[in-house]
Amino acid sequence: MRKKLRVAAYALCVRDGQLLLARSPAPGGGFEWVLPGGGMEHGEDPYDTVVREVEEETGYLAEPTALLGIDSSRRVLPARFGRGVDHHGVRLVYEARVTGGELRFEADGSTDMAAWHPVAAVSELTCVSMVGKGLAMWRERPAAGRIGAVRK
Repeated sequence: MRKKLRVAAYALCVRDGQLLLARSPAPGGGFEWVLPGGGMEHGEDPYDTVVREVEEETGYLAEPTALLGIDSSRRVLPARFGRGVDHHGVRLVYEARVTGGELRFEADGSTDMAAWHPVAAVSELTCVSMVGKGLAMWRERPAAGRIGAVRK
């Protein structure tokens, strides 16, 4: 079985009670909302990753202001061509503030639009689990950077 490690960095931007999210195609059709962010390039600092990804996915310039926490997951992905993949994902979640730029949609990327949503209404959206985890980190500010049960 192949082993794969993926490290990613995400931004949690809250402004005037609204959370900035990007929309991504969901497996099997439809769409789901995600935190702006994504995978690190080899040799890239996670801080730089989150700045780059926010601009790519939303058009905004962002400044990370705090590291909220780290989420780690491990799962075995089904075999393709005879070998499965033991996938380990490590996701850093930063609190960030918008410092410039204008909201725009990503062209030819992993997302197709970005929008602000009231934090109180996020639970009504179709979101990846990382959105709930990020909001829990933002609310709880865990000293060790880890959260327990997740809620949207």
